[in-house]
Amino acid sequence: MIEIAQPHDSLFKILLSSPETAGALLRERLPPEVVNLLAPEPPQLIEGTFVEEHLRPCYSDRLFQARTITDKPVLFYVLIEHKSYRDDRVGWQFFRGISGFLEQKTREDKNWQRLPAVLPLLVYHGEREWRSSNEFLNLIDADAAMHPWLVNFRFTVVDLGPIPDRDLSRHAHLRVGLMVLKYGTRDPETQMAALEEIISTLLETPELQWSVLFYMLTTFPQLDETSVRQIVRRIKPEEEPNMMSIFAQEHFAKGRQEGRQEGRQEGRQEGEAASLRRLLQRRFGPLPEWATTRIAQADIAILETWTDRVLDAKTLEEALAPRN
Repeated sequence: MIEIAQPHDSLFKILLSSPETAGALLRERLPPEVVNLLAPEPPQLIEGTFVEEHLRPCYSDRLFQARTITDKPVLFYVLIEHKSYRDDRVGWQFFRGISGFLEQKTREDKNWQRLPAVLPLLVYHGEREWRSSNEFLNLIDADAAMHPWLVNFRFTVVDLGPIPDRDLSRHAHLRVGLMVLKYGTRDPETQMAALEEIISTLLETPELQWSVLFYMLTTFPQLDETSVRQIVRRIKPEEEPNMMSIFAQEHFAKGRQEGRQEGRQEGRQEGEAASLRRLLQRRFGPLPEWATTRIAQADIAILETWTDRVLDAKTLEEALAPRN
């Protein structure tokens, strides 16, 4: 059995290992003015990662090299965010990744004269719609008069959630890959409602069937033995014995992990609460006792709602008001 420690990471990297699939993503999702400059050849994958090890459960990356029609080198740094909620500091992850690559280039070529252009692109498949800024400068605490003199870049955001399934891509492999990534972070009922559409798309892409089925086994909790068997019989009946063996192992592994789930949920809740407290303290100063008590008693959903309000709320009371 192939062990998948991070199913989102594994599928994302398999999906974008194909130059044609990577090229489809770039040409369909980058700004038109950038796409119009690209030479027709598909981009080439540069192996390696520039995501720090402790952040790899949250992000995966792929780096591609291409050329423009004016024969200039250009690189595309594609980052996928695995969290079910957006990260307002993703610009910092891009900055670190791009800086790491350029630092490596200067070490390899001590006589460099000019650096290649590196364009960032974010693929986001969390449950909540992406509403954060796509400019690095948004993370800098500076007066507006200083902005022209500060480091800044923009990054393209591909938020899979609002995109209709059939519009995810015109490229069959990319469409099925983005579709299952999109539903991999959704609630079980939404996942099962999308199952028929996913199976139909899988029938068009036999090369990805194993990878997608592995992914679904680890991210679709309501897939039982009967539904897995039905899927396999429709798309790859000759593999039924192998897939059902894998399903049995995955099901057993999930059972062993159930005892740890409560602890992980509690840890995530504590992390959300700590982040919110830090943001509120930066915005409003020391927190009164009523605020810390309210935060401590809140569940993850309301903590995320309050975090979204921090930048816009005019008072602490407004930031921590109950949801409507």
